[in-house]
Amino acid sequence: MKIKGEEKAVVSTQSTGMALLNALCAVPSMESLESHQALSKQFAMILDFVLAFDDLKMTNPSIQNDFSFYRRMRTREKSFANMEEHTVTNEVANRMSMFYAYPTPMLKMLSSTVSTFVQKNDALPLEHTTDILSTMANLCRCMIEDSNIVARFQQKDTVMFVLRVMVGAIILYDHVHPVGAFHRKSCIDIKGSIKLLKEQPAVSVETLLNALRFLLSVPTLAKWSSYEQAKSRLLLVVM
Repeated sequence: MKIKGEEKAVVSTQSTGMALLNALCAVPSMESLESHQALSKQFAMILDFVLAFDDLKMTNPSIQNDFSFYRRMRTREKSFANMEEHTVTNEVANRMSMFYAYPTPMLKMLSSTVSTFVQKNDALPLEHTTDILSTMANLCRCMIEDSNIVARFQQKDTVMFVLRVMVGAIILYDHVHPVGAFHRKSCIDIKGSIKLLKEQPAVSVETLLNALRFLLSVPTLAKWSSYEQAKSRLLLVVM
């Protein structure tokens, strides 16, 4: 069933993301990105998949209700007991129900994976992880800002691919950096990144902007030293 496939996708994304972080964050960012270009591309593809998956989830809000209906039917219909090889277990159903309860489930899972990686590798300089993410975000922004680079894209979806990678890297950076991505000391040009998103067709990037707006929650605001600083950063996304 599709549910089984989705659970496998979640587990695979989580384990692959952890493995890529182990390889990419072992050395400083520029050295890593230059010497591990194939791995960097794989990590970018994960970010793209995660943002694209959550985009579909956010534009189909009935998924959670449909899944709840499916779980209720499982408990009522005895016929499910004779379909073990064609259906999912109660454990998997409950786990996926919790997964879909979040607005951006894949992104939450990947953010937790990065946070877990940082916690488990406390001997590794935090800058190795945050610099990888900030460098990827800034490189993506510079690529789209350069019309000559964009003109060389052979597929029309490449721009959205790069934008999703940029936003994904910003969000992961915000989760693990002590002051977050929106702080003035952030290594990411957040103002330039948001400006770039707002220059794109609104229908294409609205979910990406919403993902950034979601970062401006109480946990994120608590990182900032003053209300005025938080307010000024919030206006970047809202206006």
